[in-house]
Amino acid sequence: MEKVTYEIKERTAIVTINNPPLNVLSKEVITNLFEVFGELESNDEAVAIILTGAGDKAFVAGADIKEFPEWMGQGNFKDIVMDTHRMFNYIDDFPKPTIALLNGLTFGGGCELAMTCDIRIAEDQAQLGLPEIKLGLFPGGGGTQRLPRLVGEARAKEIMFTGEPISALKAEQYGLVNHVVPTGQGMTYAQSLASKISDKSLQSLSRIKKAVNKGSELPMEKGIDLEAELFDQVFQTDDIKEGVTAFFEKRKPQFTHR
Repeated sequence: MEKVTYEIKERTAIVTINNPPLNVLSKEVITNLFEVFGELESNDEAVAIILTGAGDKAFVAGADIKEFPEWMGQGNFKDIVMDTHRMFNYIDDFPKPTIALLNGLTFGGGCELAMTCDIRIAEDQAQLGLPEIKLGLFPGGGGTQRLPRLVGEARAKEIMFTGEPISALKAEQYGLVNHVVPTGQGMTYAQSLASKISDKSLQSLSRIKKAVNKGSELPMEKGIDLEAELFDQVFQTDDIKEGVTAFFEKRKPQFTHR
């Protein structure tokens, strides 16, 4: 059985991690995620992506701790870690909008995976946290870098120093998740949000994402220069011609979605 599967509905791909009982991030899951997102990047039918976990217990409850003993004392462990980072960075920079639907425990590597997505929706029973400190570790999947950028340095340090989980509502207050919805209603909400995105121009969506992701790493002047470059590019596409024509003709634009 594949650990990661997907289906496409109305230009939205629903990607599901299915590694019971808690959907932990094993090496196989990481490999499957790479493969699935690679397929979806070139699939013109998918404009937006929803990433979630199977069942109702966990989005992803962390890394597969059973794999840890084989890593201890290895001289090339950084190479192993960077393989995971390559997958996380690929999703972070994925040229289509991504929504993480957190339908349960979102711990450790699962929280780090969720942070690579553009938007996070949590069902109200979800808990989020980076508990690695309790194992004598610290977050090694980008948590020390992405969490402070989302919630601020002080809150990020408290979450990582204590290893204690936070509720979905507190995560929303911190800015770690965008929306909290009742248990069992997450997918409906995520699909509704995705539908508002997936009928837009992918040429524009991908450039918004690049402008925000890359621009946030640059001084304002260079970020503005990047925005202008991307704005110039989008003015050369067929989508802007369709969008402007539809505006004048008072109809909904029909974008190519590729």
